[in-house]
Amino acid sequence: MSGSPEELREIAVVALTEAGASLAQRIADALPGARIHGLARRVADAGIAFDNTIEHLAGLFRAGHPIVGVCASGILIRALAPHLSDKRGEPPVIAVSPDGKSVVPLLGGHAGANALAGNIAALTGGHAALTTAGENIFRIALDEPPSGWSLANPETAKPVMADLLAGRAPIVVVEAGEPDWLSRLPTDTEGTRMVRITDRTIAPAPDELVIHPPTLAVGIGCERGCPPGEVETLVADTLAAHGLATASVALVASIDLKMDEPAILEAARNLARPARFFDAKRLEAETPRLANPSELVFREVGTHGVAEAAALAACGPDGILVAPKRKSARATCAVARGPGLDPDIIGTARGELTIVGTGPGDAAHRTPVTDAAIARAEHLVGYGPYLDLLGGAARGKTRHDFELGAETERCRHALTLAGEGRRVALVSSGDPGVFAMASLAFELIDRVEDPVWSRIAITVEPGISAMQLAAARAGAPLGHDFCAISLSDLLTPWPAIEGRLKAAATADFVVALYNPASRRRRHQLETACDILRAARPTDTPVVVARNLARPGEAVSIVTLSELDPDSIDMLTIVIVGNSQSRMMHRAGRAWAFTPRGYATGKDSKPGP
Repeated sequence: MSGSPEELREIAVVALTEAGASLAQRIADALPGARIHGLARRVADAGIAFDNTIEHLAGLFRAGHPIVGVCASGILIRALAPHLSDKRGEPPVIAVSPDGKSVVPLLGGHAGANALAGNIAALTGGHAALTTAGENIFRIALDEPPSGWSLANPETAKPVMADLLAGRAPIVVVEAGEPDWLSRLPTDTEGTRMVRITDRTIAPAPDELVIHPPTLAVGIGCERGCPPGEVETLVADTLAAHGLATASVALVASIDLKMDEPAILEAARNLARPARFFDAKRLEAETPRLANPSELVFREVGTHGVAEAAALAACGPDGILVAPKRKSARATCAVARGPGLDPDIIGTARGELTIVGTGPGDAAHRTPVTDAAIARAEHLVGYGPYLDLLGGAARGKTRHDFELGAETERCRHALTLAGEGRRVALVSSGDPGVFAMASLAFELIDRVEDPVWSRIAITVEPGISAMQLAAARAGAPLGHDFCAISLSDLLTPWPAIEGRLKAAATADFVVALYNPASRRRRHQLETACDILRAARPTDTPVVVARNLARPGEAVSIVTLSELDPDSIDMLTIVIVGNSQSRMMHRAGRAWAFTPRGYATGKDSKPGP
């Protein structure tokens, strides 16, 4: 599939049986960015579980995810046939027999399915049943160039391949790049059609297929706060002035001081190419090759050039400057050409730290956006048992396990990894912004003046909190105003916690009590119960939820007078209703809820 790694959709490896799941796991482990999707009632440990096979497959297909189904091809055909429309826009779909012997690309043969099928067959020792003529005869597909390569006029690929099948080879002209993937293509200096490999902008002749190789590095320098539109225009003007094809741009490059510069990051996004960065020492080594060295730039950032030096550094020792520095009011741009550029091994990427909440426990309570963040990450940092709860989603990742209580060390380690240009997920249970890792990470960044940390791309992906799931299990106790209070006094002085409890009791909030008790910390919960009992009726419902979404889950509803602090531990969350909260019994079980509005009249709470 063409495109940069940042653009590719996650591959869904679908297993419908437990027997097929082991093969699916082998395939997923071998494919970057792949995840197992398992039929819930048959596959025990899948990254993503589903109940309706047809609906799930159709949803993946419509969202553009490549699909590898370890199942009968007929299942995939029946699920996807109603959704077929434009073959150019459809993702690859591959059927793999449960024994791995047959690997059949059903859709998207020239959109990556054939290559993907070949990789899977090599893994399983099976046979890739390719039915497209070009692959069968020449083992190449002109309309499926490697990643980074693109066709200027893809409609011409088909007649060129048709001529090849008829024994008429084209003229091949290589002006840029190293098209090793075309080495099996027959050529004829007298051919009636031409295949031209060029990184220049040209208008193809009627019988000419133009292929753009990834040979250009765009170097950018700019002032802090430069408008993104200015850089975008400068890049476009620089490429146009030298007749260079935008499609041949492999990456955008700059100095590492600009890792967080919006204008440069936006330029990379507009080009749909990755941004890569170099330190001043590496850029200064390019000074002998610069066309426009600057003493002023050297005094400012420690290198005699940024735009030209970054472009040349990206292209390596064989690179040449094809567009010298061009200036706008607040930015500079230059372009260098290299023989074939792979951004994955060039410079340093901007580090990414995603702080994710994985919900209370099982995979069913993780959100899709959290799963996507975990799939994208190279490194997982967290409390060991929380990482264990990820199950198959953690396979293929580098784990960094920490003990309970080492929260600050976890955050520092995650920030350090991201500062090195890695993709990192800092994993919390529940929601990372509720008594978890997100606030600590931001506190560290704010407190520690580390410029590397400041350049990291940070996102926070919410999770289902313990109080949300506990409330859902019990009914709707959080139906009106509520608050959450942690009873742990490790980081917060007890007098402050006690003051908040009294304020919540006086204000008649529903109260979710986190970290209610541990083996050595018992009096806090007892005090909290005394404060709340003094402020609301003794029959106020209390939800006691332990081991939510984990083995041994237990949820009960008792009254405030019945609540026994000795039965509570750190695996428990307690939700205490307000003066309006009610308990009811229906269909043999108890429910707790808090009305959305306060009742009017003398008696606000109806009788049983």
